[in-house]
Amino acid sequence: MKTHAQAVVIGGGVIGCSILYHLTKLGWCDVVLLERDELTSGSTWHAAANIHGLHDSTNISRIQHYTMTLYKELEAETGQSCGVFQPGSLYLAQTEAREHQLRLQEAKARLYGMSFHEVSRAEAEDLHPLVNFDGVRCIMFEPDGGNVDPSGVTAAYAAGARQRGAEIHRFTPVTATDQQSDGTWIVRTPKGDIHTQWVVNAAGLWGREVAALAGITLPLLPTEHQYFVTDTIAEIAAMDRRLPSVADRDGEYYLRQEGQGLLVGAYEKDVRFWAEHGTPQEFGHELFADDLERIEDNMMRAIDRVPVVGKAGIKRVINGPMIWSPDSNVLLGPLPGKQGYFCCNGIIPGFSQSGGMGLMAAQWIIDGDMQYDMFTWDVARFGDWADAAFTKARVGDQYAHRFKIHFPGEEREAGRPLTLRPAYRMQKDMGAVFGLSTGWEHPLYFSNDVKDSAGFTRQPWWDVVGHEARTLRDRAGIIDISTFAKYRVTGPGAEDWLASVFANKMPRIVGQSCLTPLIGKRGGIAGEATVTRLADDTFWVISSGMAERYQQRFYDAVPLPAGTVFESLTSTWCGFNVAGPHSRVLLQGLTDTSLATADWPFMRSGQIEIAGMDVMALRVSFTGDLGWELHCRATDQVALYAALLEAGEKVGAVPVGSRALMSLRLEKGYGSWGREYSPEYWPQECGLARFCRSDKKFLNRDAALANMEQAPRERLVLLALDPDDTEASNADATGGEPIFRNGSGIGRVTSGGYGYHVGMSLALGYVKDPVAGEAVDVMVLGRPHRAVILDQPPFDPDGTRLRT
Repeated sequence: MKTHAQAVVIGGGVIGCSILYHLTKLGWCDVVLLERDELTSGSTWHAAANIHGLHDSTNISRIQHYTMTLYKELEAETGQSCGVFQPGSLYLAQTEAREHQLRLQEAKARLYGMSFHEVSRAEAEDLHPLVNFDGVRCIMFEPDGGNVDPSGVTAAYAAGARQRGAEIHRFTPVTATDQQSDGTWIVRTPKGDIHTQWVVNAAGLWGREVAALAGITLPLLPTEHQYFVTDTIAEIAAMDRRLPSVADRDGEYYLRQEGQGLLVGAYEKDVRFWAEHGTPQEFGHELFADDLERIEDNMMRAIDRVPVVGKAGIKRVINGPMIWSPDSNVLLGPLPGKQGYFCCNGIIPGFSQSGGMGLMAAQWIIDGDMQYDMFTWDVARFGDWADAAFTKARVGDQYAHRFKIHFPGEEREAGRPLTLRPAYRMQKDMGAVFGLSTGWEHPLYFSNDVKDSAGFTRQPWWDVVGHEARTLRDRAGIIDISTFAKYRVTGPGAEDWLASVFANKMPRIVGQSCLTPLIGKRGGIAGEATVTRLADDTFWVISSGMAERYQQRFYDAVPLPAGTVFESLTSTWCGFNVAGPHSRVLLQGLTDTSLATADWPFMRSGQIEIAGMDVMALRVSFTGDLGWELHCRATDQVALYAALLEAGEKVGAVPVGSRALMSLRLEKGYGSWGREYSPEYWPQECGLARFCRSDKKFLNRDAALANMEQAPRERLVLLALDPDDTEASNADATGGEPIFRNGSGIGRVTSGGYGYHVGMSLALGYVKDPVAGEAVDVMVLGRPHRAVILDQPPFDPDGTRLRT
């Protein structure tokens, strides 16, 4: 066995072997995979191994499409059969919401050149004559859907990796992973040690145990999962072709042909957790006892849909473990704060995603970034707040609602409330309805009468949010922005360090602030921040709270100068945004500091007293209106909030939640990280090129400048949707909807909603060769809604309200 390697992959399931294969495919051949038992041990070998291409997430759809097309290429390359069957998949919608979901996916398939289209009932009956389509309102067909052989796919990845020089060692358990002072690792096994730059944890059911060897706790928990295979069914045996699989997600089961019978699997409400305190080391190819009574309700729905299932005998039952993250997405990426440690854990649809996941992992390890923005998979999306109790509650909810639609902006209650700010109880008593952001509860809107709900169409809270937004625009509003990430940088090297990290020049005068991008490895927008100079050697940085752990990787990439300290204040400081035309009057009554524009212009900042409390004040507002951000110590949050609310009563101000804030920023055309600002987008494509200073050095400068020398592939635009169309559908764009011009795909929406003050349904999105005033179609609910590309934002286009 080697003593040195570029990377050591731990885990010989389908994902570990895919990562190994893709590392070699991208040029790293000095790599090793270690497997404690036989390849496919754990959860790979007993998987149903269904494959499908379309997903609610555009980038996951791309990854699944890549995976589906890879398998036959892998067979040709290695000579190893992957057992690929692609008779297609039928997707059924019994509800209006499911129909909206499927039509959106059909529109995305048109945009990205994937095969997914509607078929009539007669066509569906020809494709699958055993299905009863009564009660189905919409049927889509994916010609490339099907299934593969789990062992064959894993063996093919392994063979491909070996052909390029990788080593695979079975029956070689890892006993320790020791990080060295230079950030490299020694991976210890009974057969010897390997010194490596990268440890890749792809240990499947043992992901928690392997992580613990490095002092890491991952939010993962296994459950049992069952499917069964029927005896031979005469109608299937008599056919000369294979039947398409059936995705009847409203029925909460999946079904496909297996041999000359059918395979039926279900995610039942009665969740059974397994190995809560650790996966047994001796576990390998074992299964659990059959317990079909647990999925009886799901089985009955499958029998109603495919009656022959009820007449067939059961040939075998598979009840095996699978391991979940709190949101059922993989935990992927370099672990922040652990140089050279890469995670790929908690994969559920492994055979739909294995190829793309392996490619993304290999790109990240070798190139330092991926070609797609995959924050939805990033291990950095969870922090220490995702503890064992939260993980169990969320995993139970994800399993029991596996096929439930994940609506835009949906908030699930499992495991909550979680981490509370001091003002939580006060806000709850005021009627706040809360959402969850990186572990923190925060107000979405305020109402004692309207409960939260989610859907593709406008929800009952739509008018409540509208009242908050209009009141802020007409008078003033007070928004809790404590979820924003807040940092303080102090010391003699603070300015130089910040200038080396961020693309813009740092403020030179105390009291000034600047906006600045953070550039990714491929030259895209990894973040956006407001940097404020509070003293000669003291700066504040305010950025996206959701991105805090993600962006830690970039901060860690630039060494701090001696005597310079970078610290996060997100947990210990809170914040409010006071905005609207009466915000100055509201605040002036609470401070002796003049807030007149002549004394406190736009982008001015400083430490002042508000109601007797020390706050850090910035004259900026994500609402696009006149406003100030006020940041205070958490111990002062309740007192400051009370003072602001009391003063606000005099000017008609109201508490405002984050949903109104999202509407207000759309009216101004402001982008948001994770939506409009992403590592996929170049500075000139999203309007941030002017903040990237080519006359200074900064992180990933060469990549940014190389991109900026090229013509933009797309541009960020603001669109106004036709009110007749949106009123008829009772829906606005939310994000992800394709944009078409004369029937040809030209872009997609990144954010959408209703602008209550301007009275317009608005969407931000990226479009190829946009022309102001041009008419396009936005596929809201998967159907064309007329829209116009705006040449300027509908609210305060010249910035008068913002700056005076």
